[in-house]
Amino acid sequence: MDPIFDQRRYLIPFRSTLLPQIFTGTLVIGGGVAGLRAALAAAAHGEVIVLVKGDLYLSNTAWAQGGIAAAIADGDTVDAHVRDTLVAGAGLCDEAAVRLVVDQGRDRVRELLAWGMRADRTAEGETAFGREGGHGRARILHSDGDATGKEIQRVLVERVREVPNIRVFENCFGLDLITPTAEVGSPVMGAITHHPRYGLQMIWARATILASGGAGMLYRETTNPKVATADGLAMAYRAGASVGDMGFVQFHPTTLYLPGATRSLISEAVRGEGAYLVDDSGHRFMLDEHPLAELAPRDIVSQAIVRQIARQGGRHVWLDCRHIKGFKTRFPSITAELARFELDPAEKLIPVHPAAHYMIGGVRTDLCGRTNVPGLYAAGEAACSGLHGANRLASNSLLEGLVLGEIAGRTASEMTQANGNGGASNAWGVAPRPSPVAVISDIRPSDHGELDLVDVQSSLRSAMWRNVGIERTSAKLHDACDMFDFWARYTLDKIFDEPHGWEIQNMLLVGALIGRSALWREESRGAHLRAEFPGPREEFAVHDLWRRGRSTVERVGLA
Repeated sequence: MDPIFDQRRYLIPFRSTLLPQIFTGTLVIGGGVAGLRAALAAAAHGEVIVLVKGDLYLSNTAWAQGGIAAAIADGDTVDAHVRDTLVAGAGLCDEAAVRLVVDQGRDRVRELLAWGMRADRTAEGETAFGREGGHGRARILHSDGDATGKEIQRVLVERVREVPNIRVFENCFGLDLITPTAEVGSPVMGAITHHPRYGLQMIWARATILASGGAGMLYRETTNPKVATADGLAMAYRAGASVGDMGFVQFHPTTLYLPGATRSLISEAVRGEGAYLVDDSGHRFMLDEHPLAELAPRDIVSQAIVRQIARQGGRHVWLDCRHIKGFKTRFPSITAELARFELDPAEKLIPVHPAAHYMIGGVRTDLCGRTNVPGLYAAGEAACSGLHGANRLASNSLLEGLVLGEIAGRTASEMTQANGNGGASNAWGVAPRPSPVAVISDIRPSDHGELDLVDVQSSLRSAMWRNVGIERTSAKLHDACDMFDFWARYTLDKIFDEPHGWEIQNMLLVGALIGRSALWREESRGAHLRAEFPGPREEFAVHDLWRRGRSTVERVGLA
């Protein structure tokens, strides 16, 4: 059996009866926009615990420089926003999911504004709407120019802090979802977690909502914070949940590219304000690539940059912002970051290069956030709802988290409020709980010696960038899959006792799934570019699903 699909059920051996027991109605794993909005909705029908891997303010949401798209500007319509989303999704969006998110997104954004979100204003005091890649009109709300995610995180955190039946567990690592048996489809009943002070703990829950974010740290070049190590995707896969569209990873076209510097995001809003992409000679090459030039969908811009870099034999292209008036006021965070490297955007070109940005694939859900595993829901970047198709439209991710997070939190009441075997009230003493136990004999001993985890992580990220990056070939993808199989034999059978080891195992598993999905999809569509297959193919206009214990892909048609 393929070592990836023969993945063991739990990362560590444990006996639940010997560990501290915590009980709640709904467990939310993740503290970004989707997780916090889910928690607020779930709190209406019971106790909620929000599990956060690090600090509550360290999430992809808080790092989001771009805005949040909503069809609320005068003259804008739901149909127009839906149309732009479908075009960006390259024929793989589920239109029902698109219409749901765009339609309900208007109310969710107005709700945020009513809760105190500070939106940028025009000189006349009206809400300012920006335009970003793939949008046919200006419909993007921003806060402080380039700090929209940070502002949304602030509003939601303050709201959550006000709700007495929501508890937030920070710096608490989710290892695995609890199921009564190791069989695929066995219901999820919470999670086993690790805290640096309290050690291993069992958190039992009637409903578990996975909102753990993405997988950007799988790539050497990424815009994501260090916590984005695909933990939620891996634990859902081990619990038997189907993951879909894993080959679709969105690369942001413009990150600051300087030797030794982190790949700081240069927001798409900068191009929305009129910035140009130019080559070493100063030629504005996007005019030759797409009618929307710099405002083309992200996959088109990223791929064009890679081709331009190859043509000129360099390491990056340039972003020209020198003609944008009021740049420092419009983008204060970006200006401050550039100043660290003595770059003044009013005078100098900014060196930029694409980087891994957003995980389009994820745990497959229906429009209510349900997965194929009873008791498990998913929302946000960790989920695959069908909204994004083959390529996420700019600024739709925060909107998705708000809408589908709220729906998942509300839908979880079917578990927390049900009677009988399917669920119960918040009074946990009503019925005994199953006690899943993993013993040492369940885990194969390793005879491969000690691992240098830093070296494995570095090699994994380099291999993903080199072989499963923006431009993919059959040879590179086969090499990546072979490397993952090799590392799996040395890594997945080991038992680690700290988060770094668990993160490496999760990254290895999810990286292998991305590679296999990309190898299976013999076409070029959206964010997925296969050199041997230069265009989309009708037989691949489906979602590809992968599940533990099954070494063949399942095709699912569009909703």
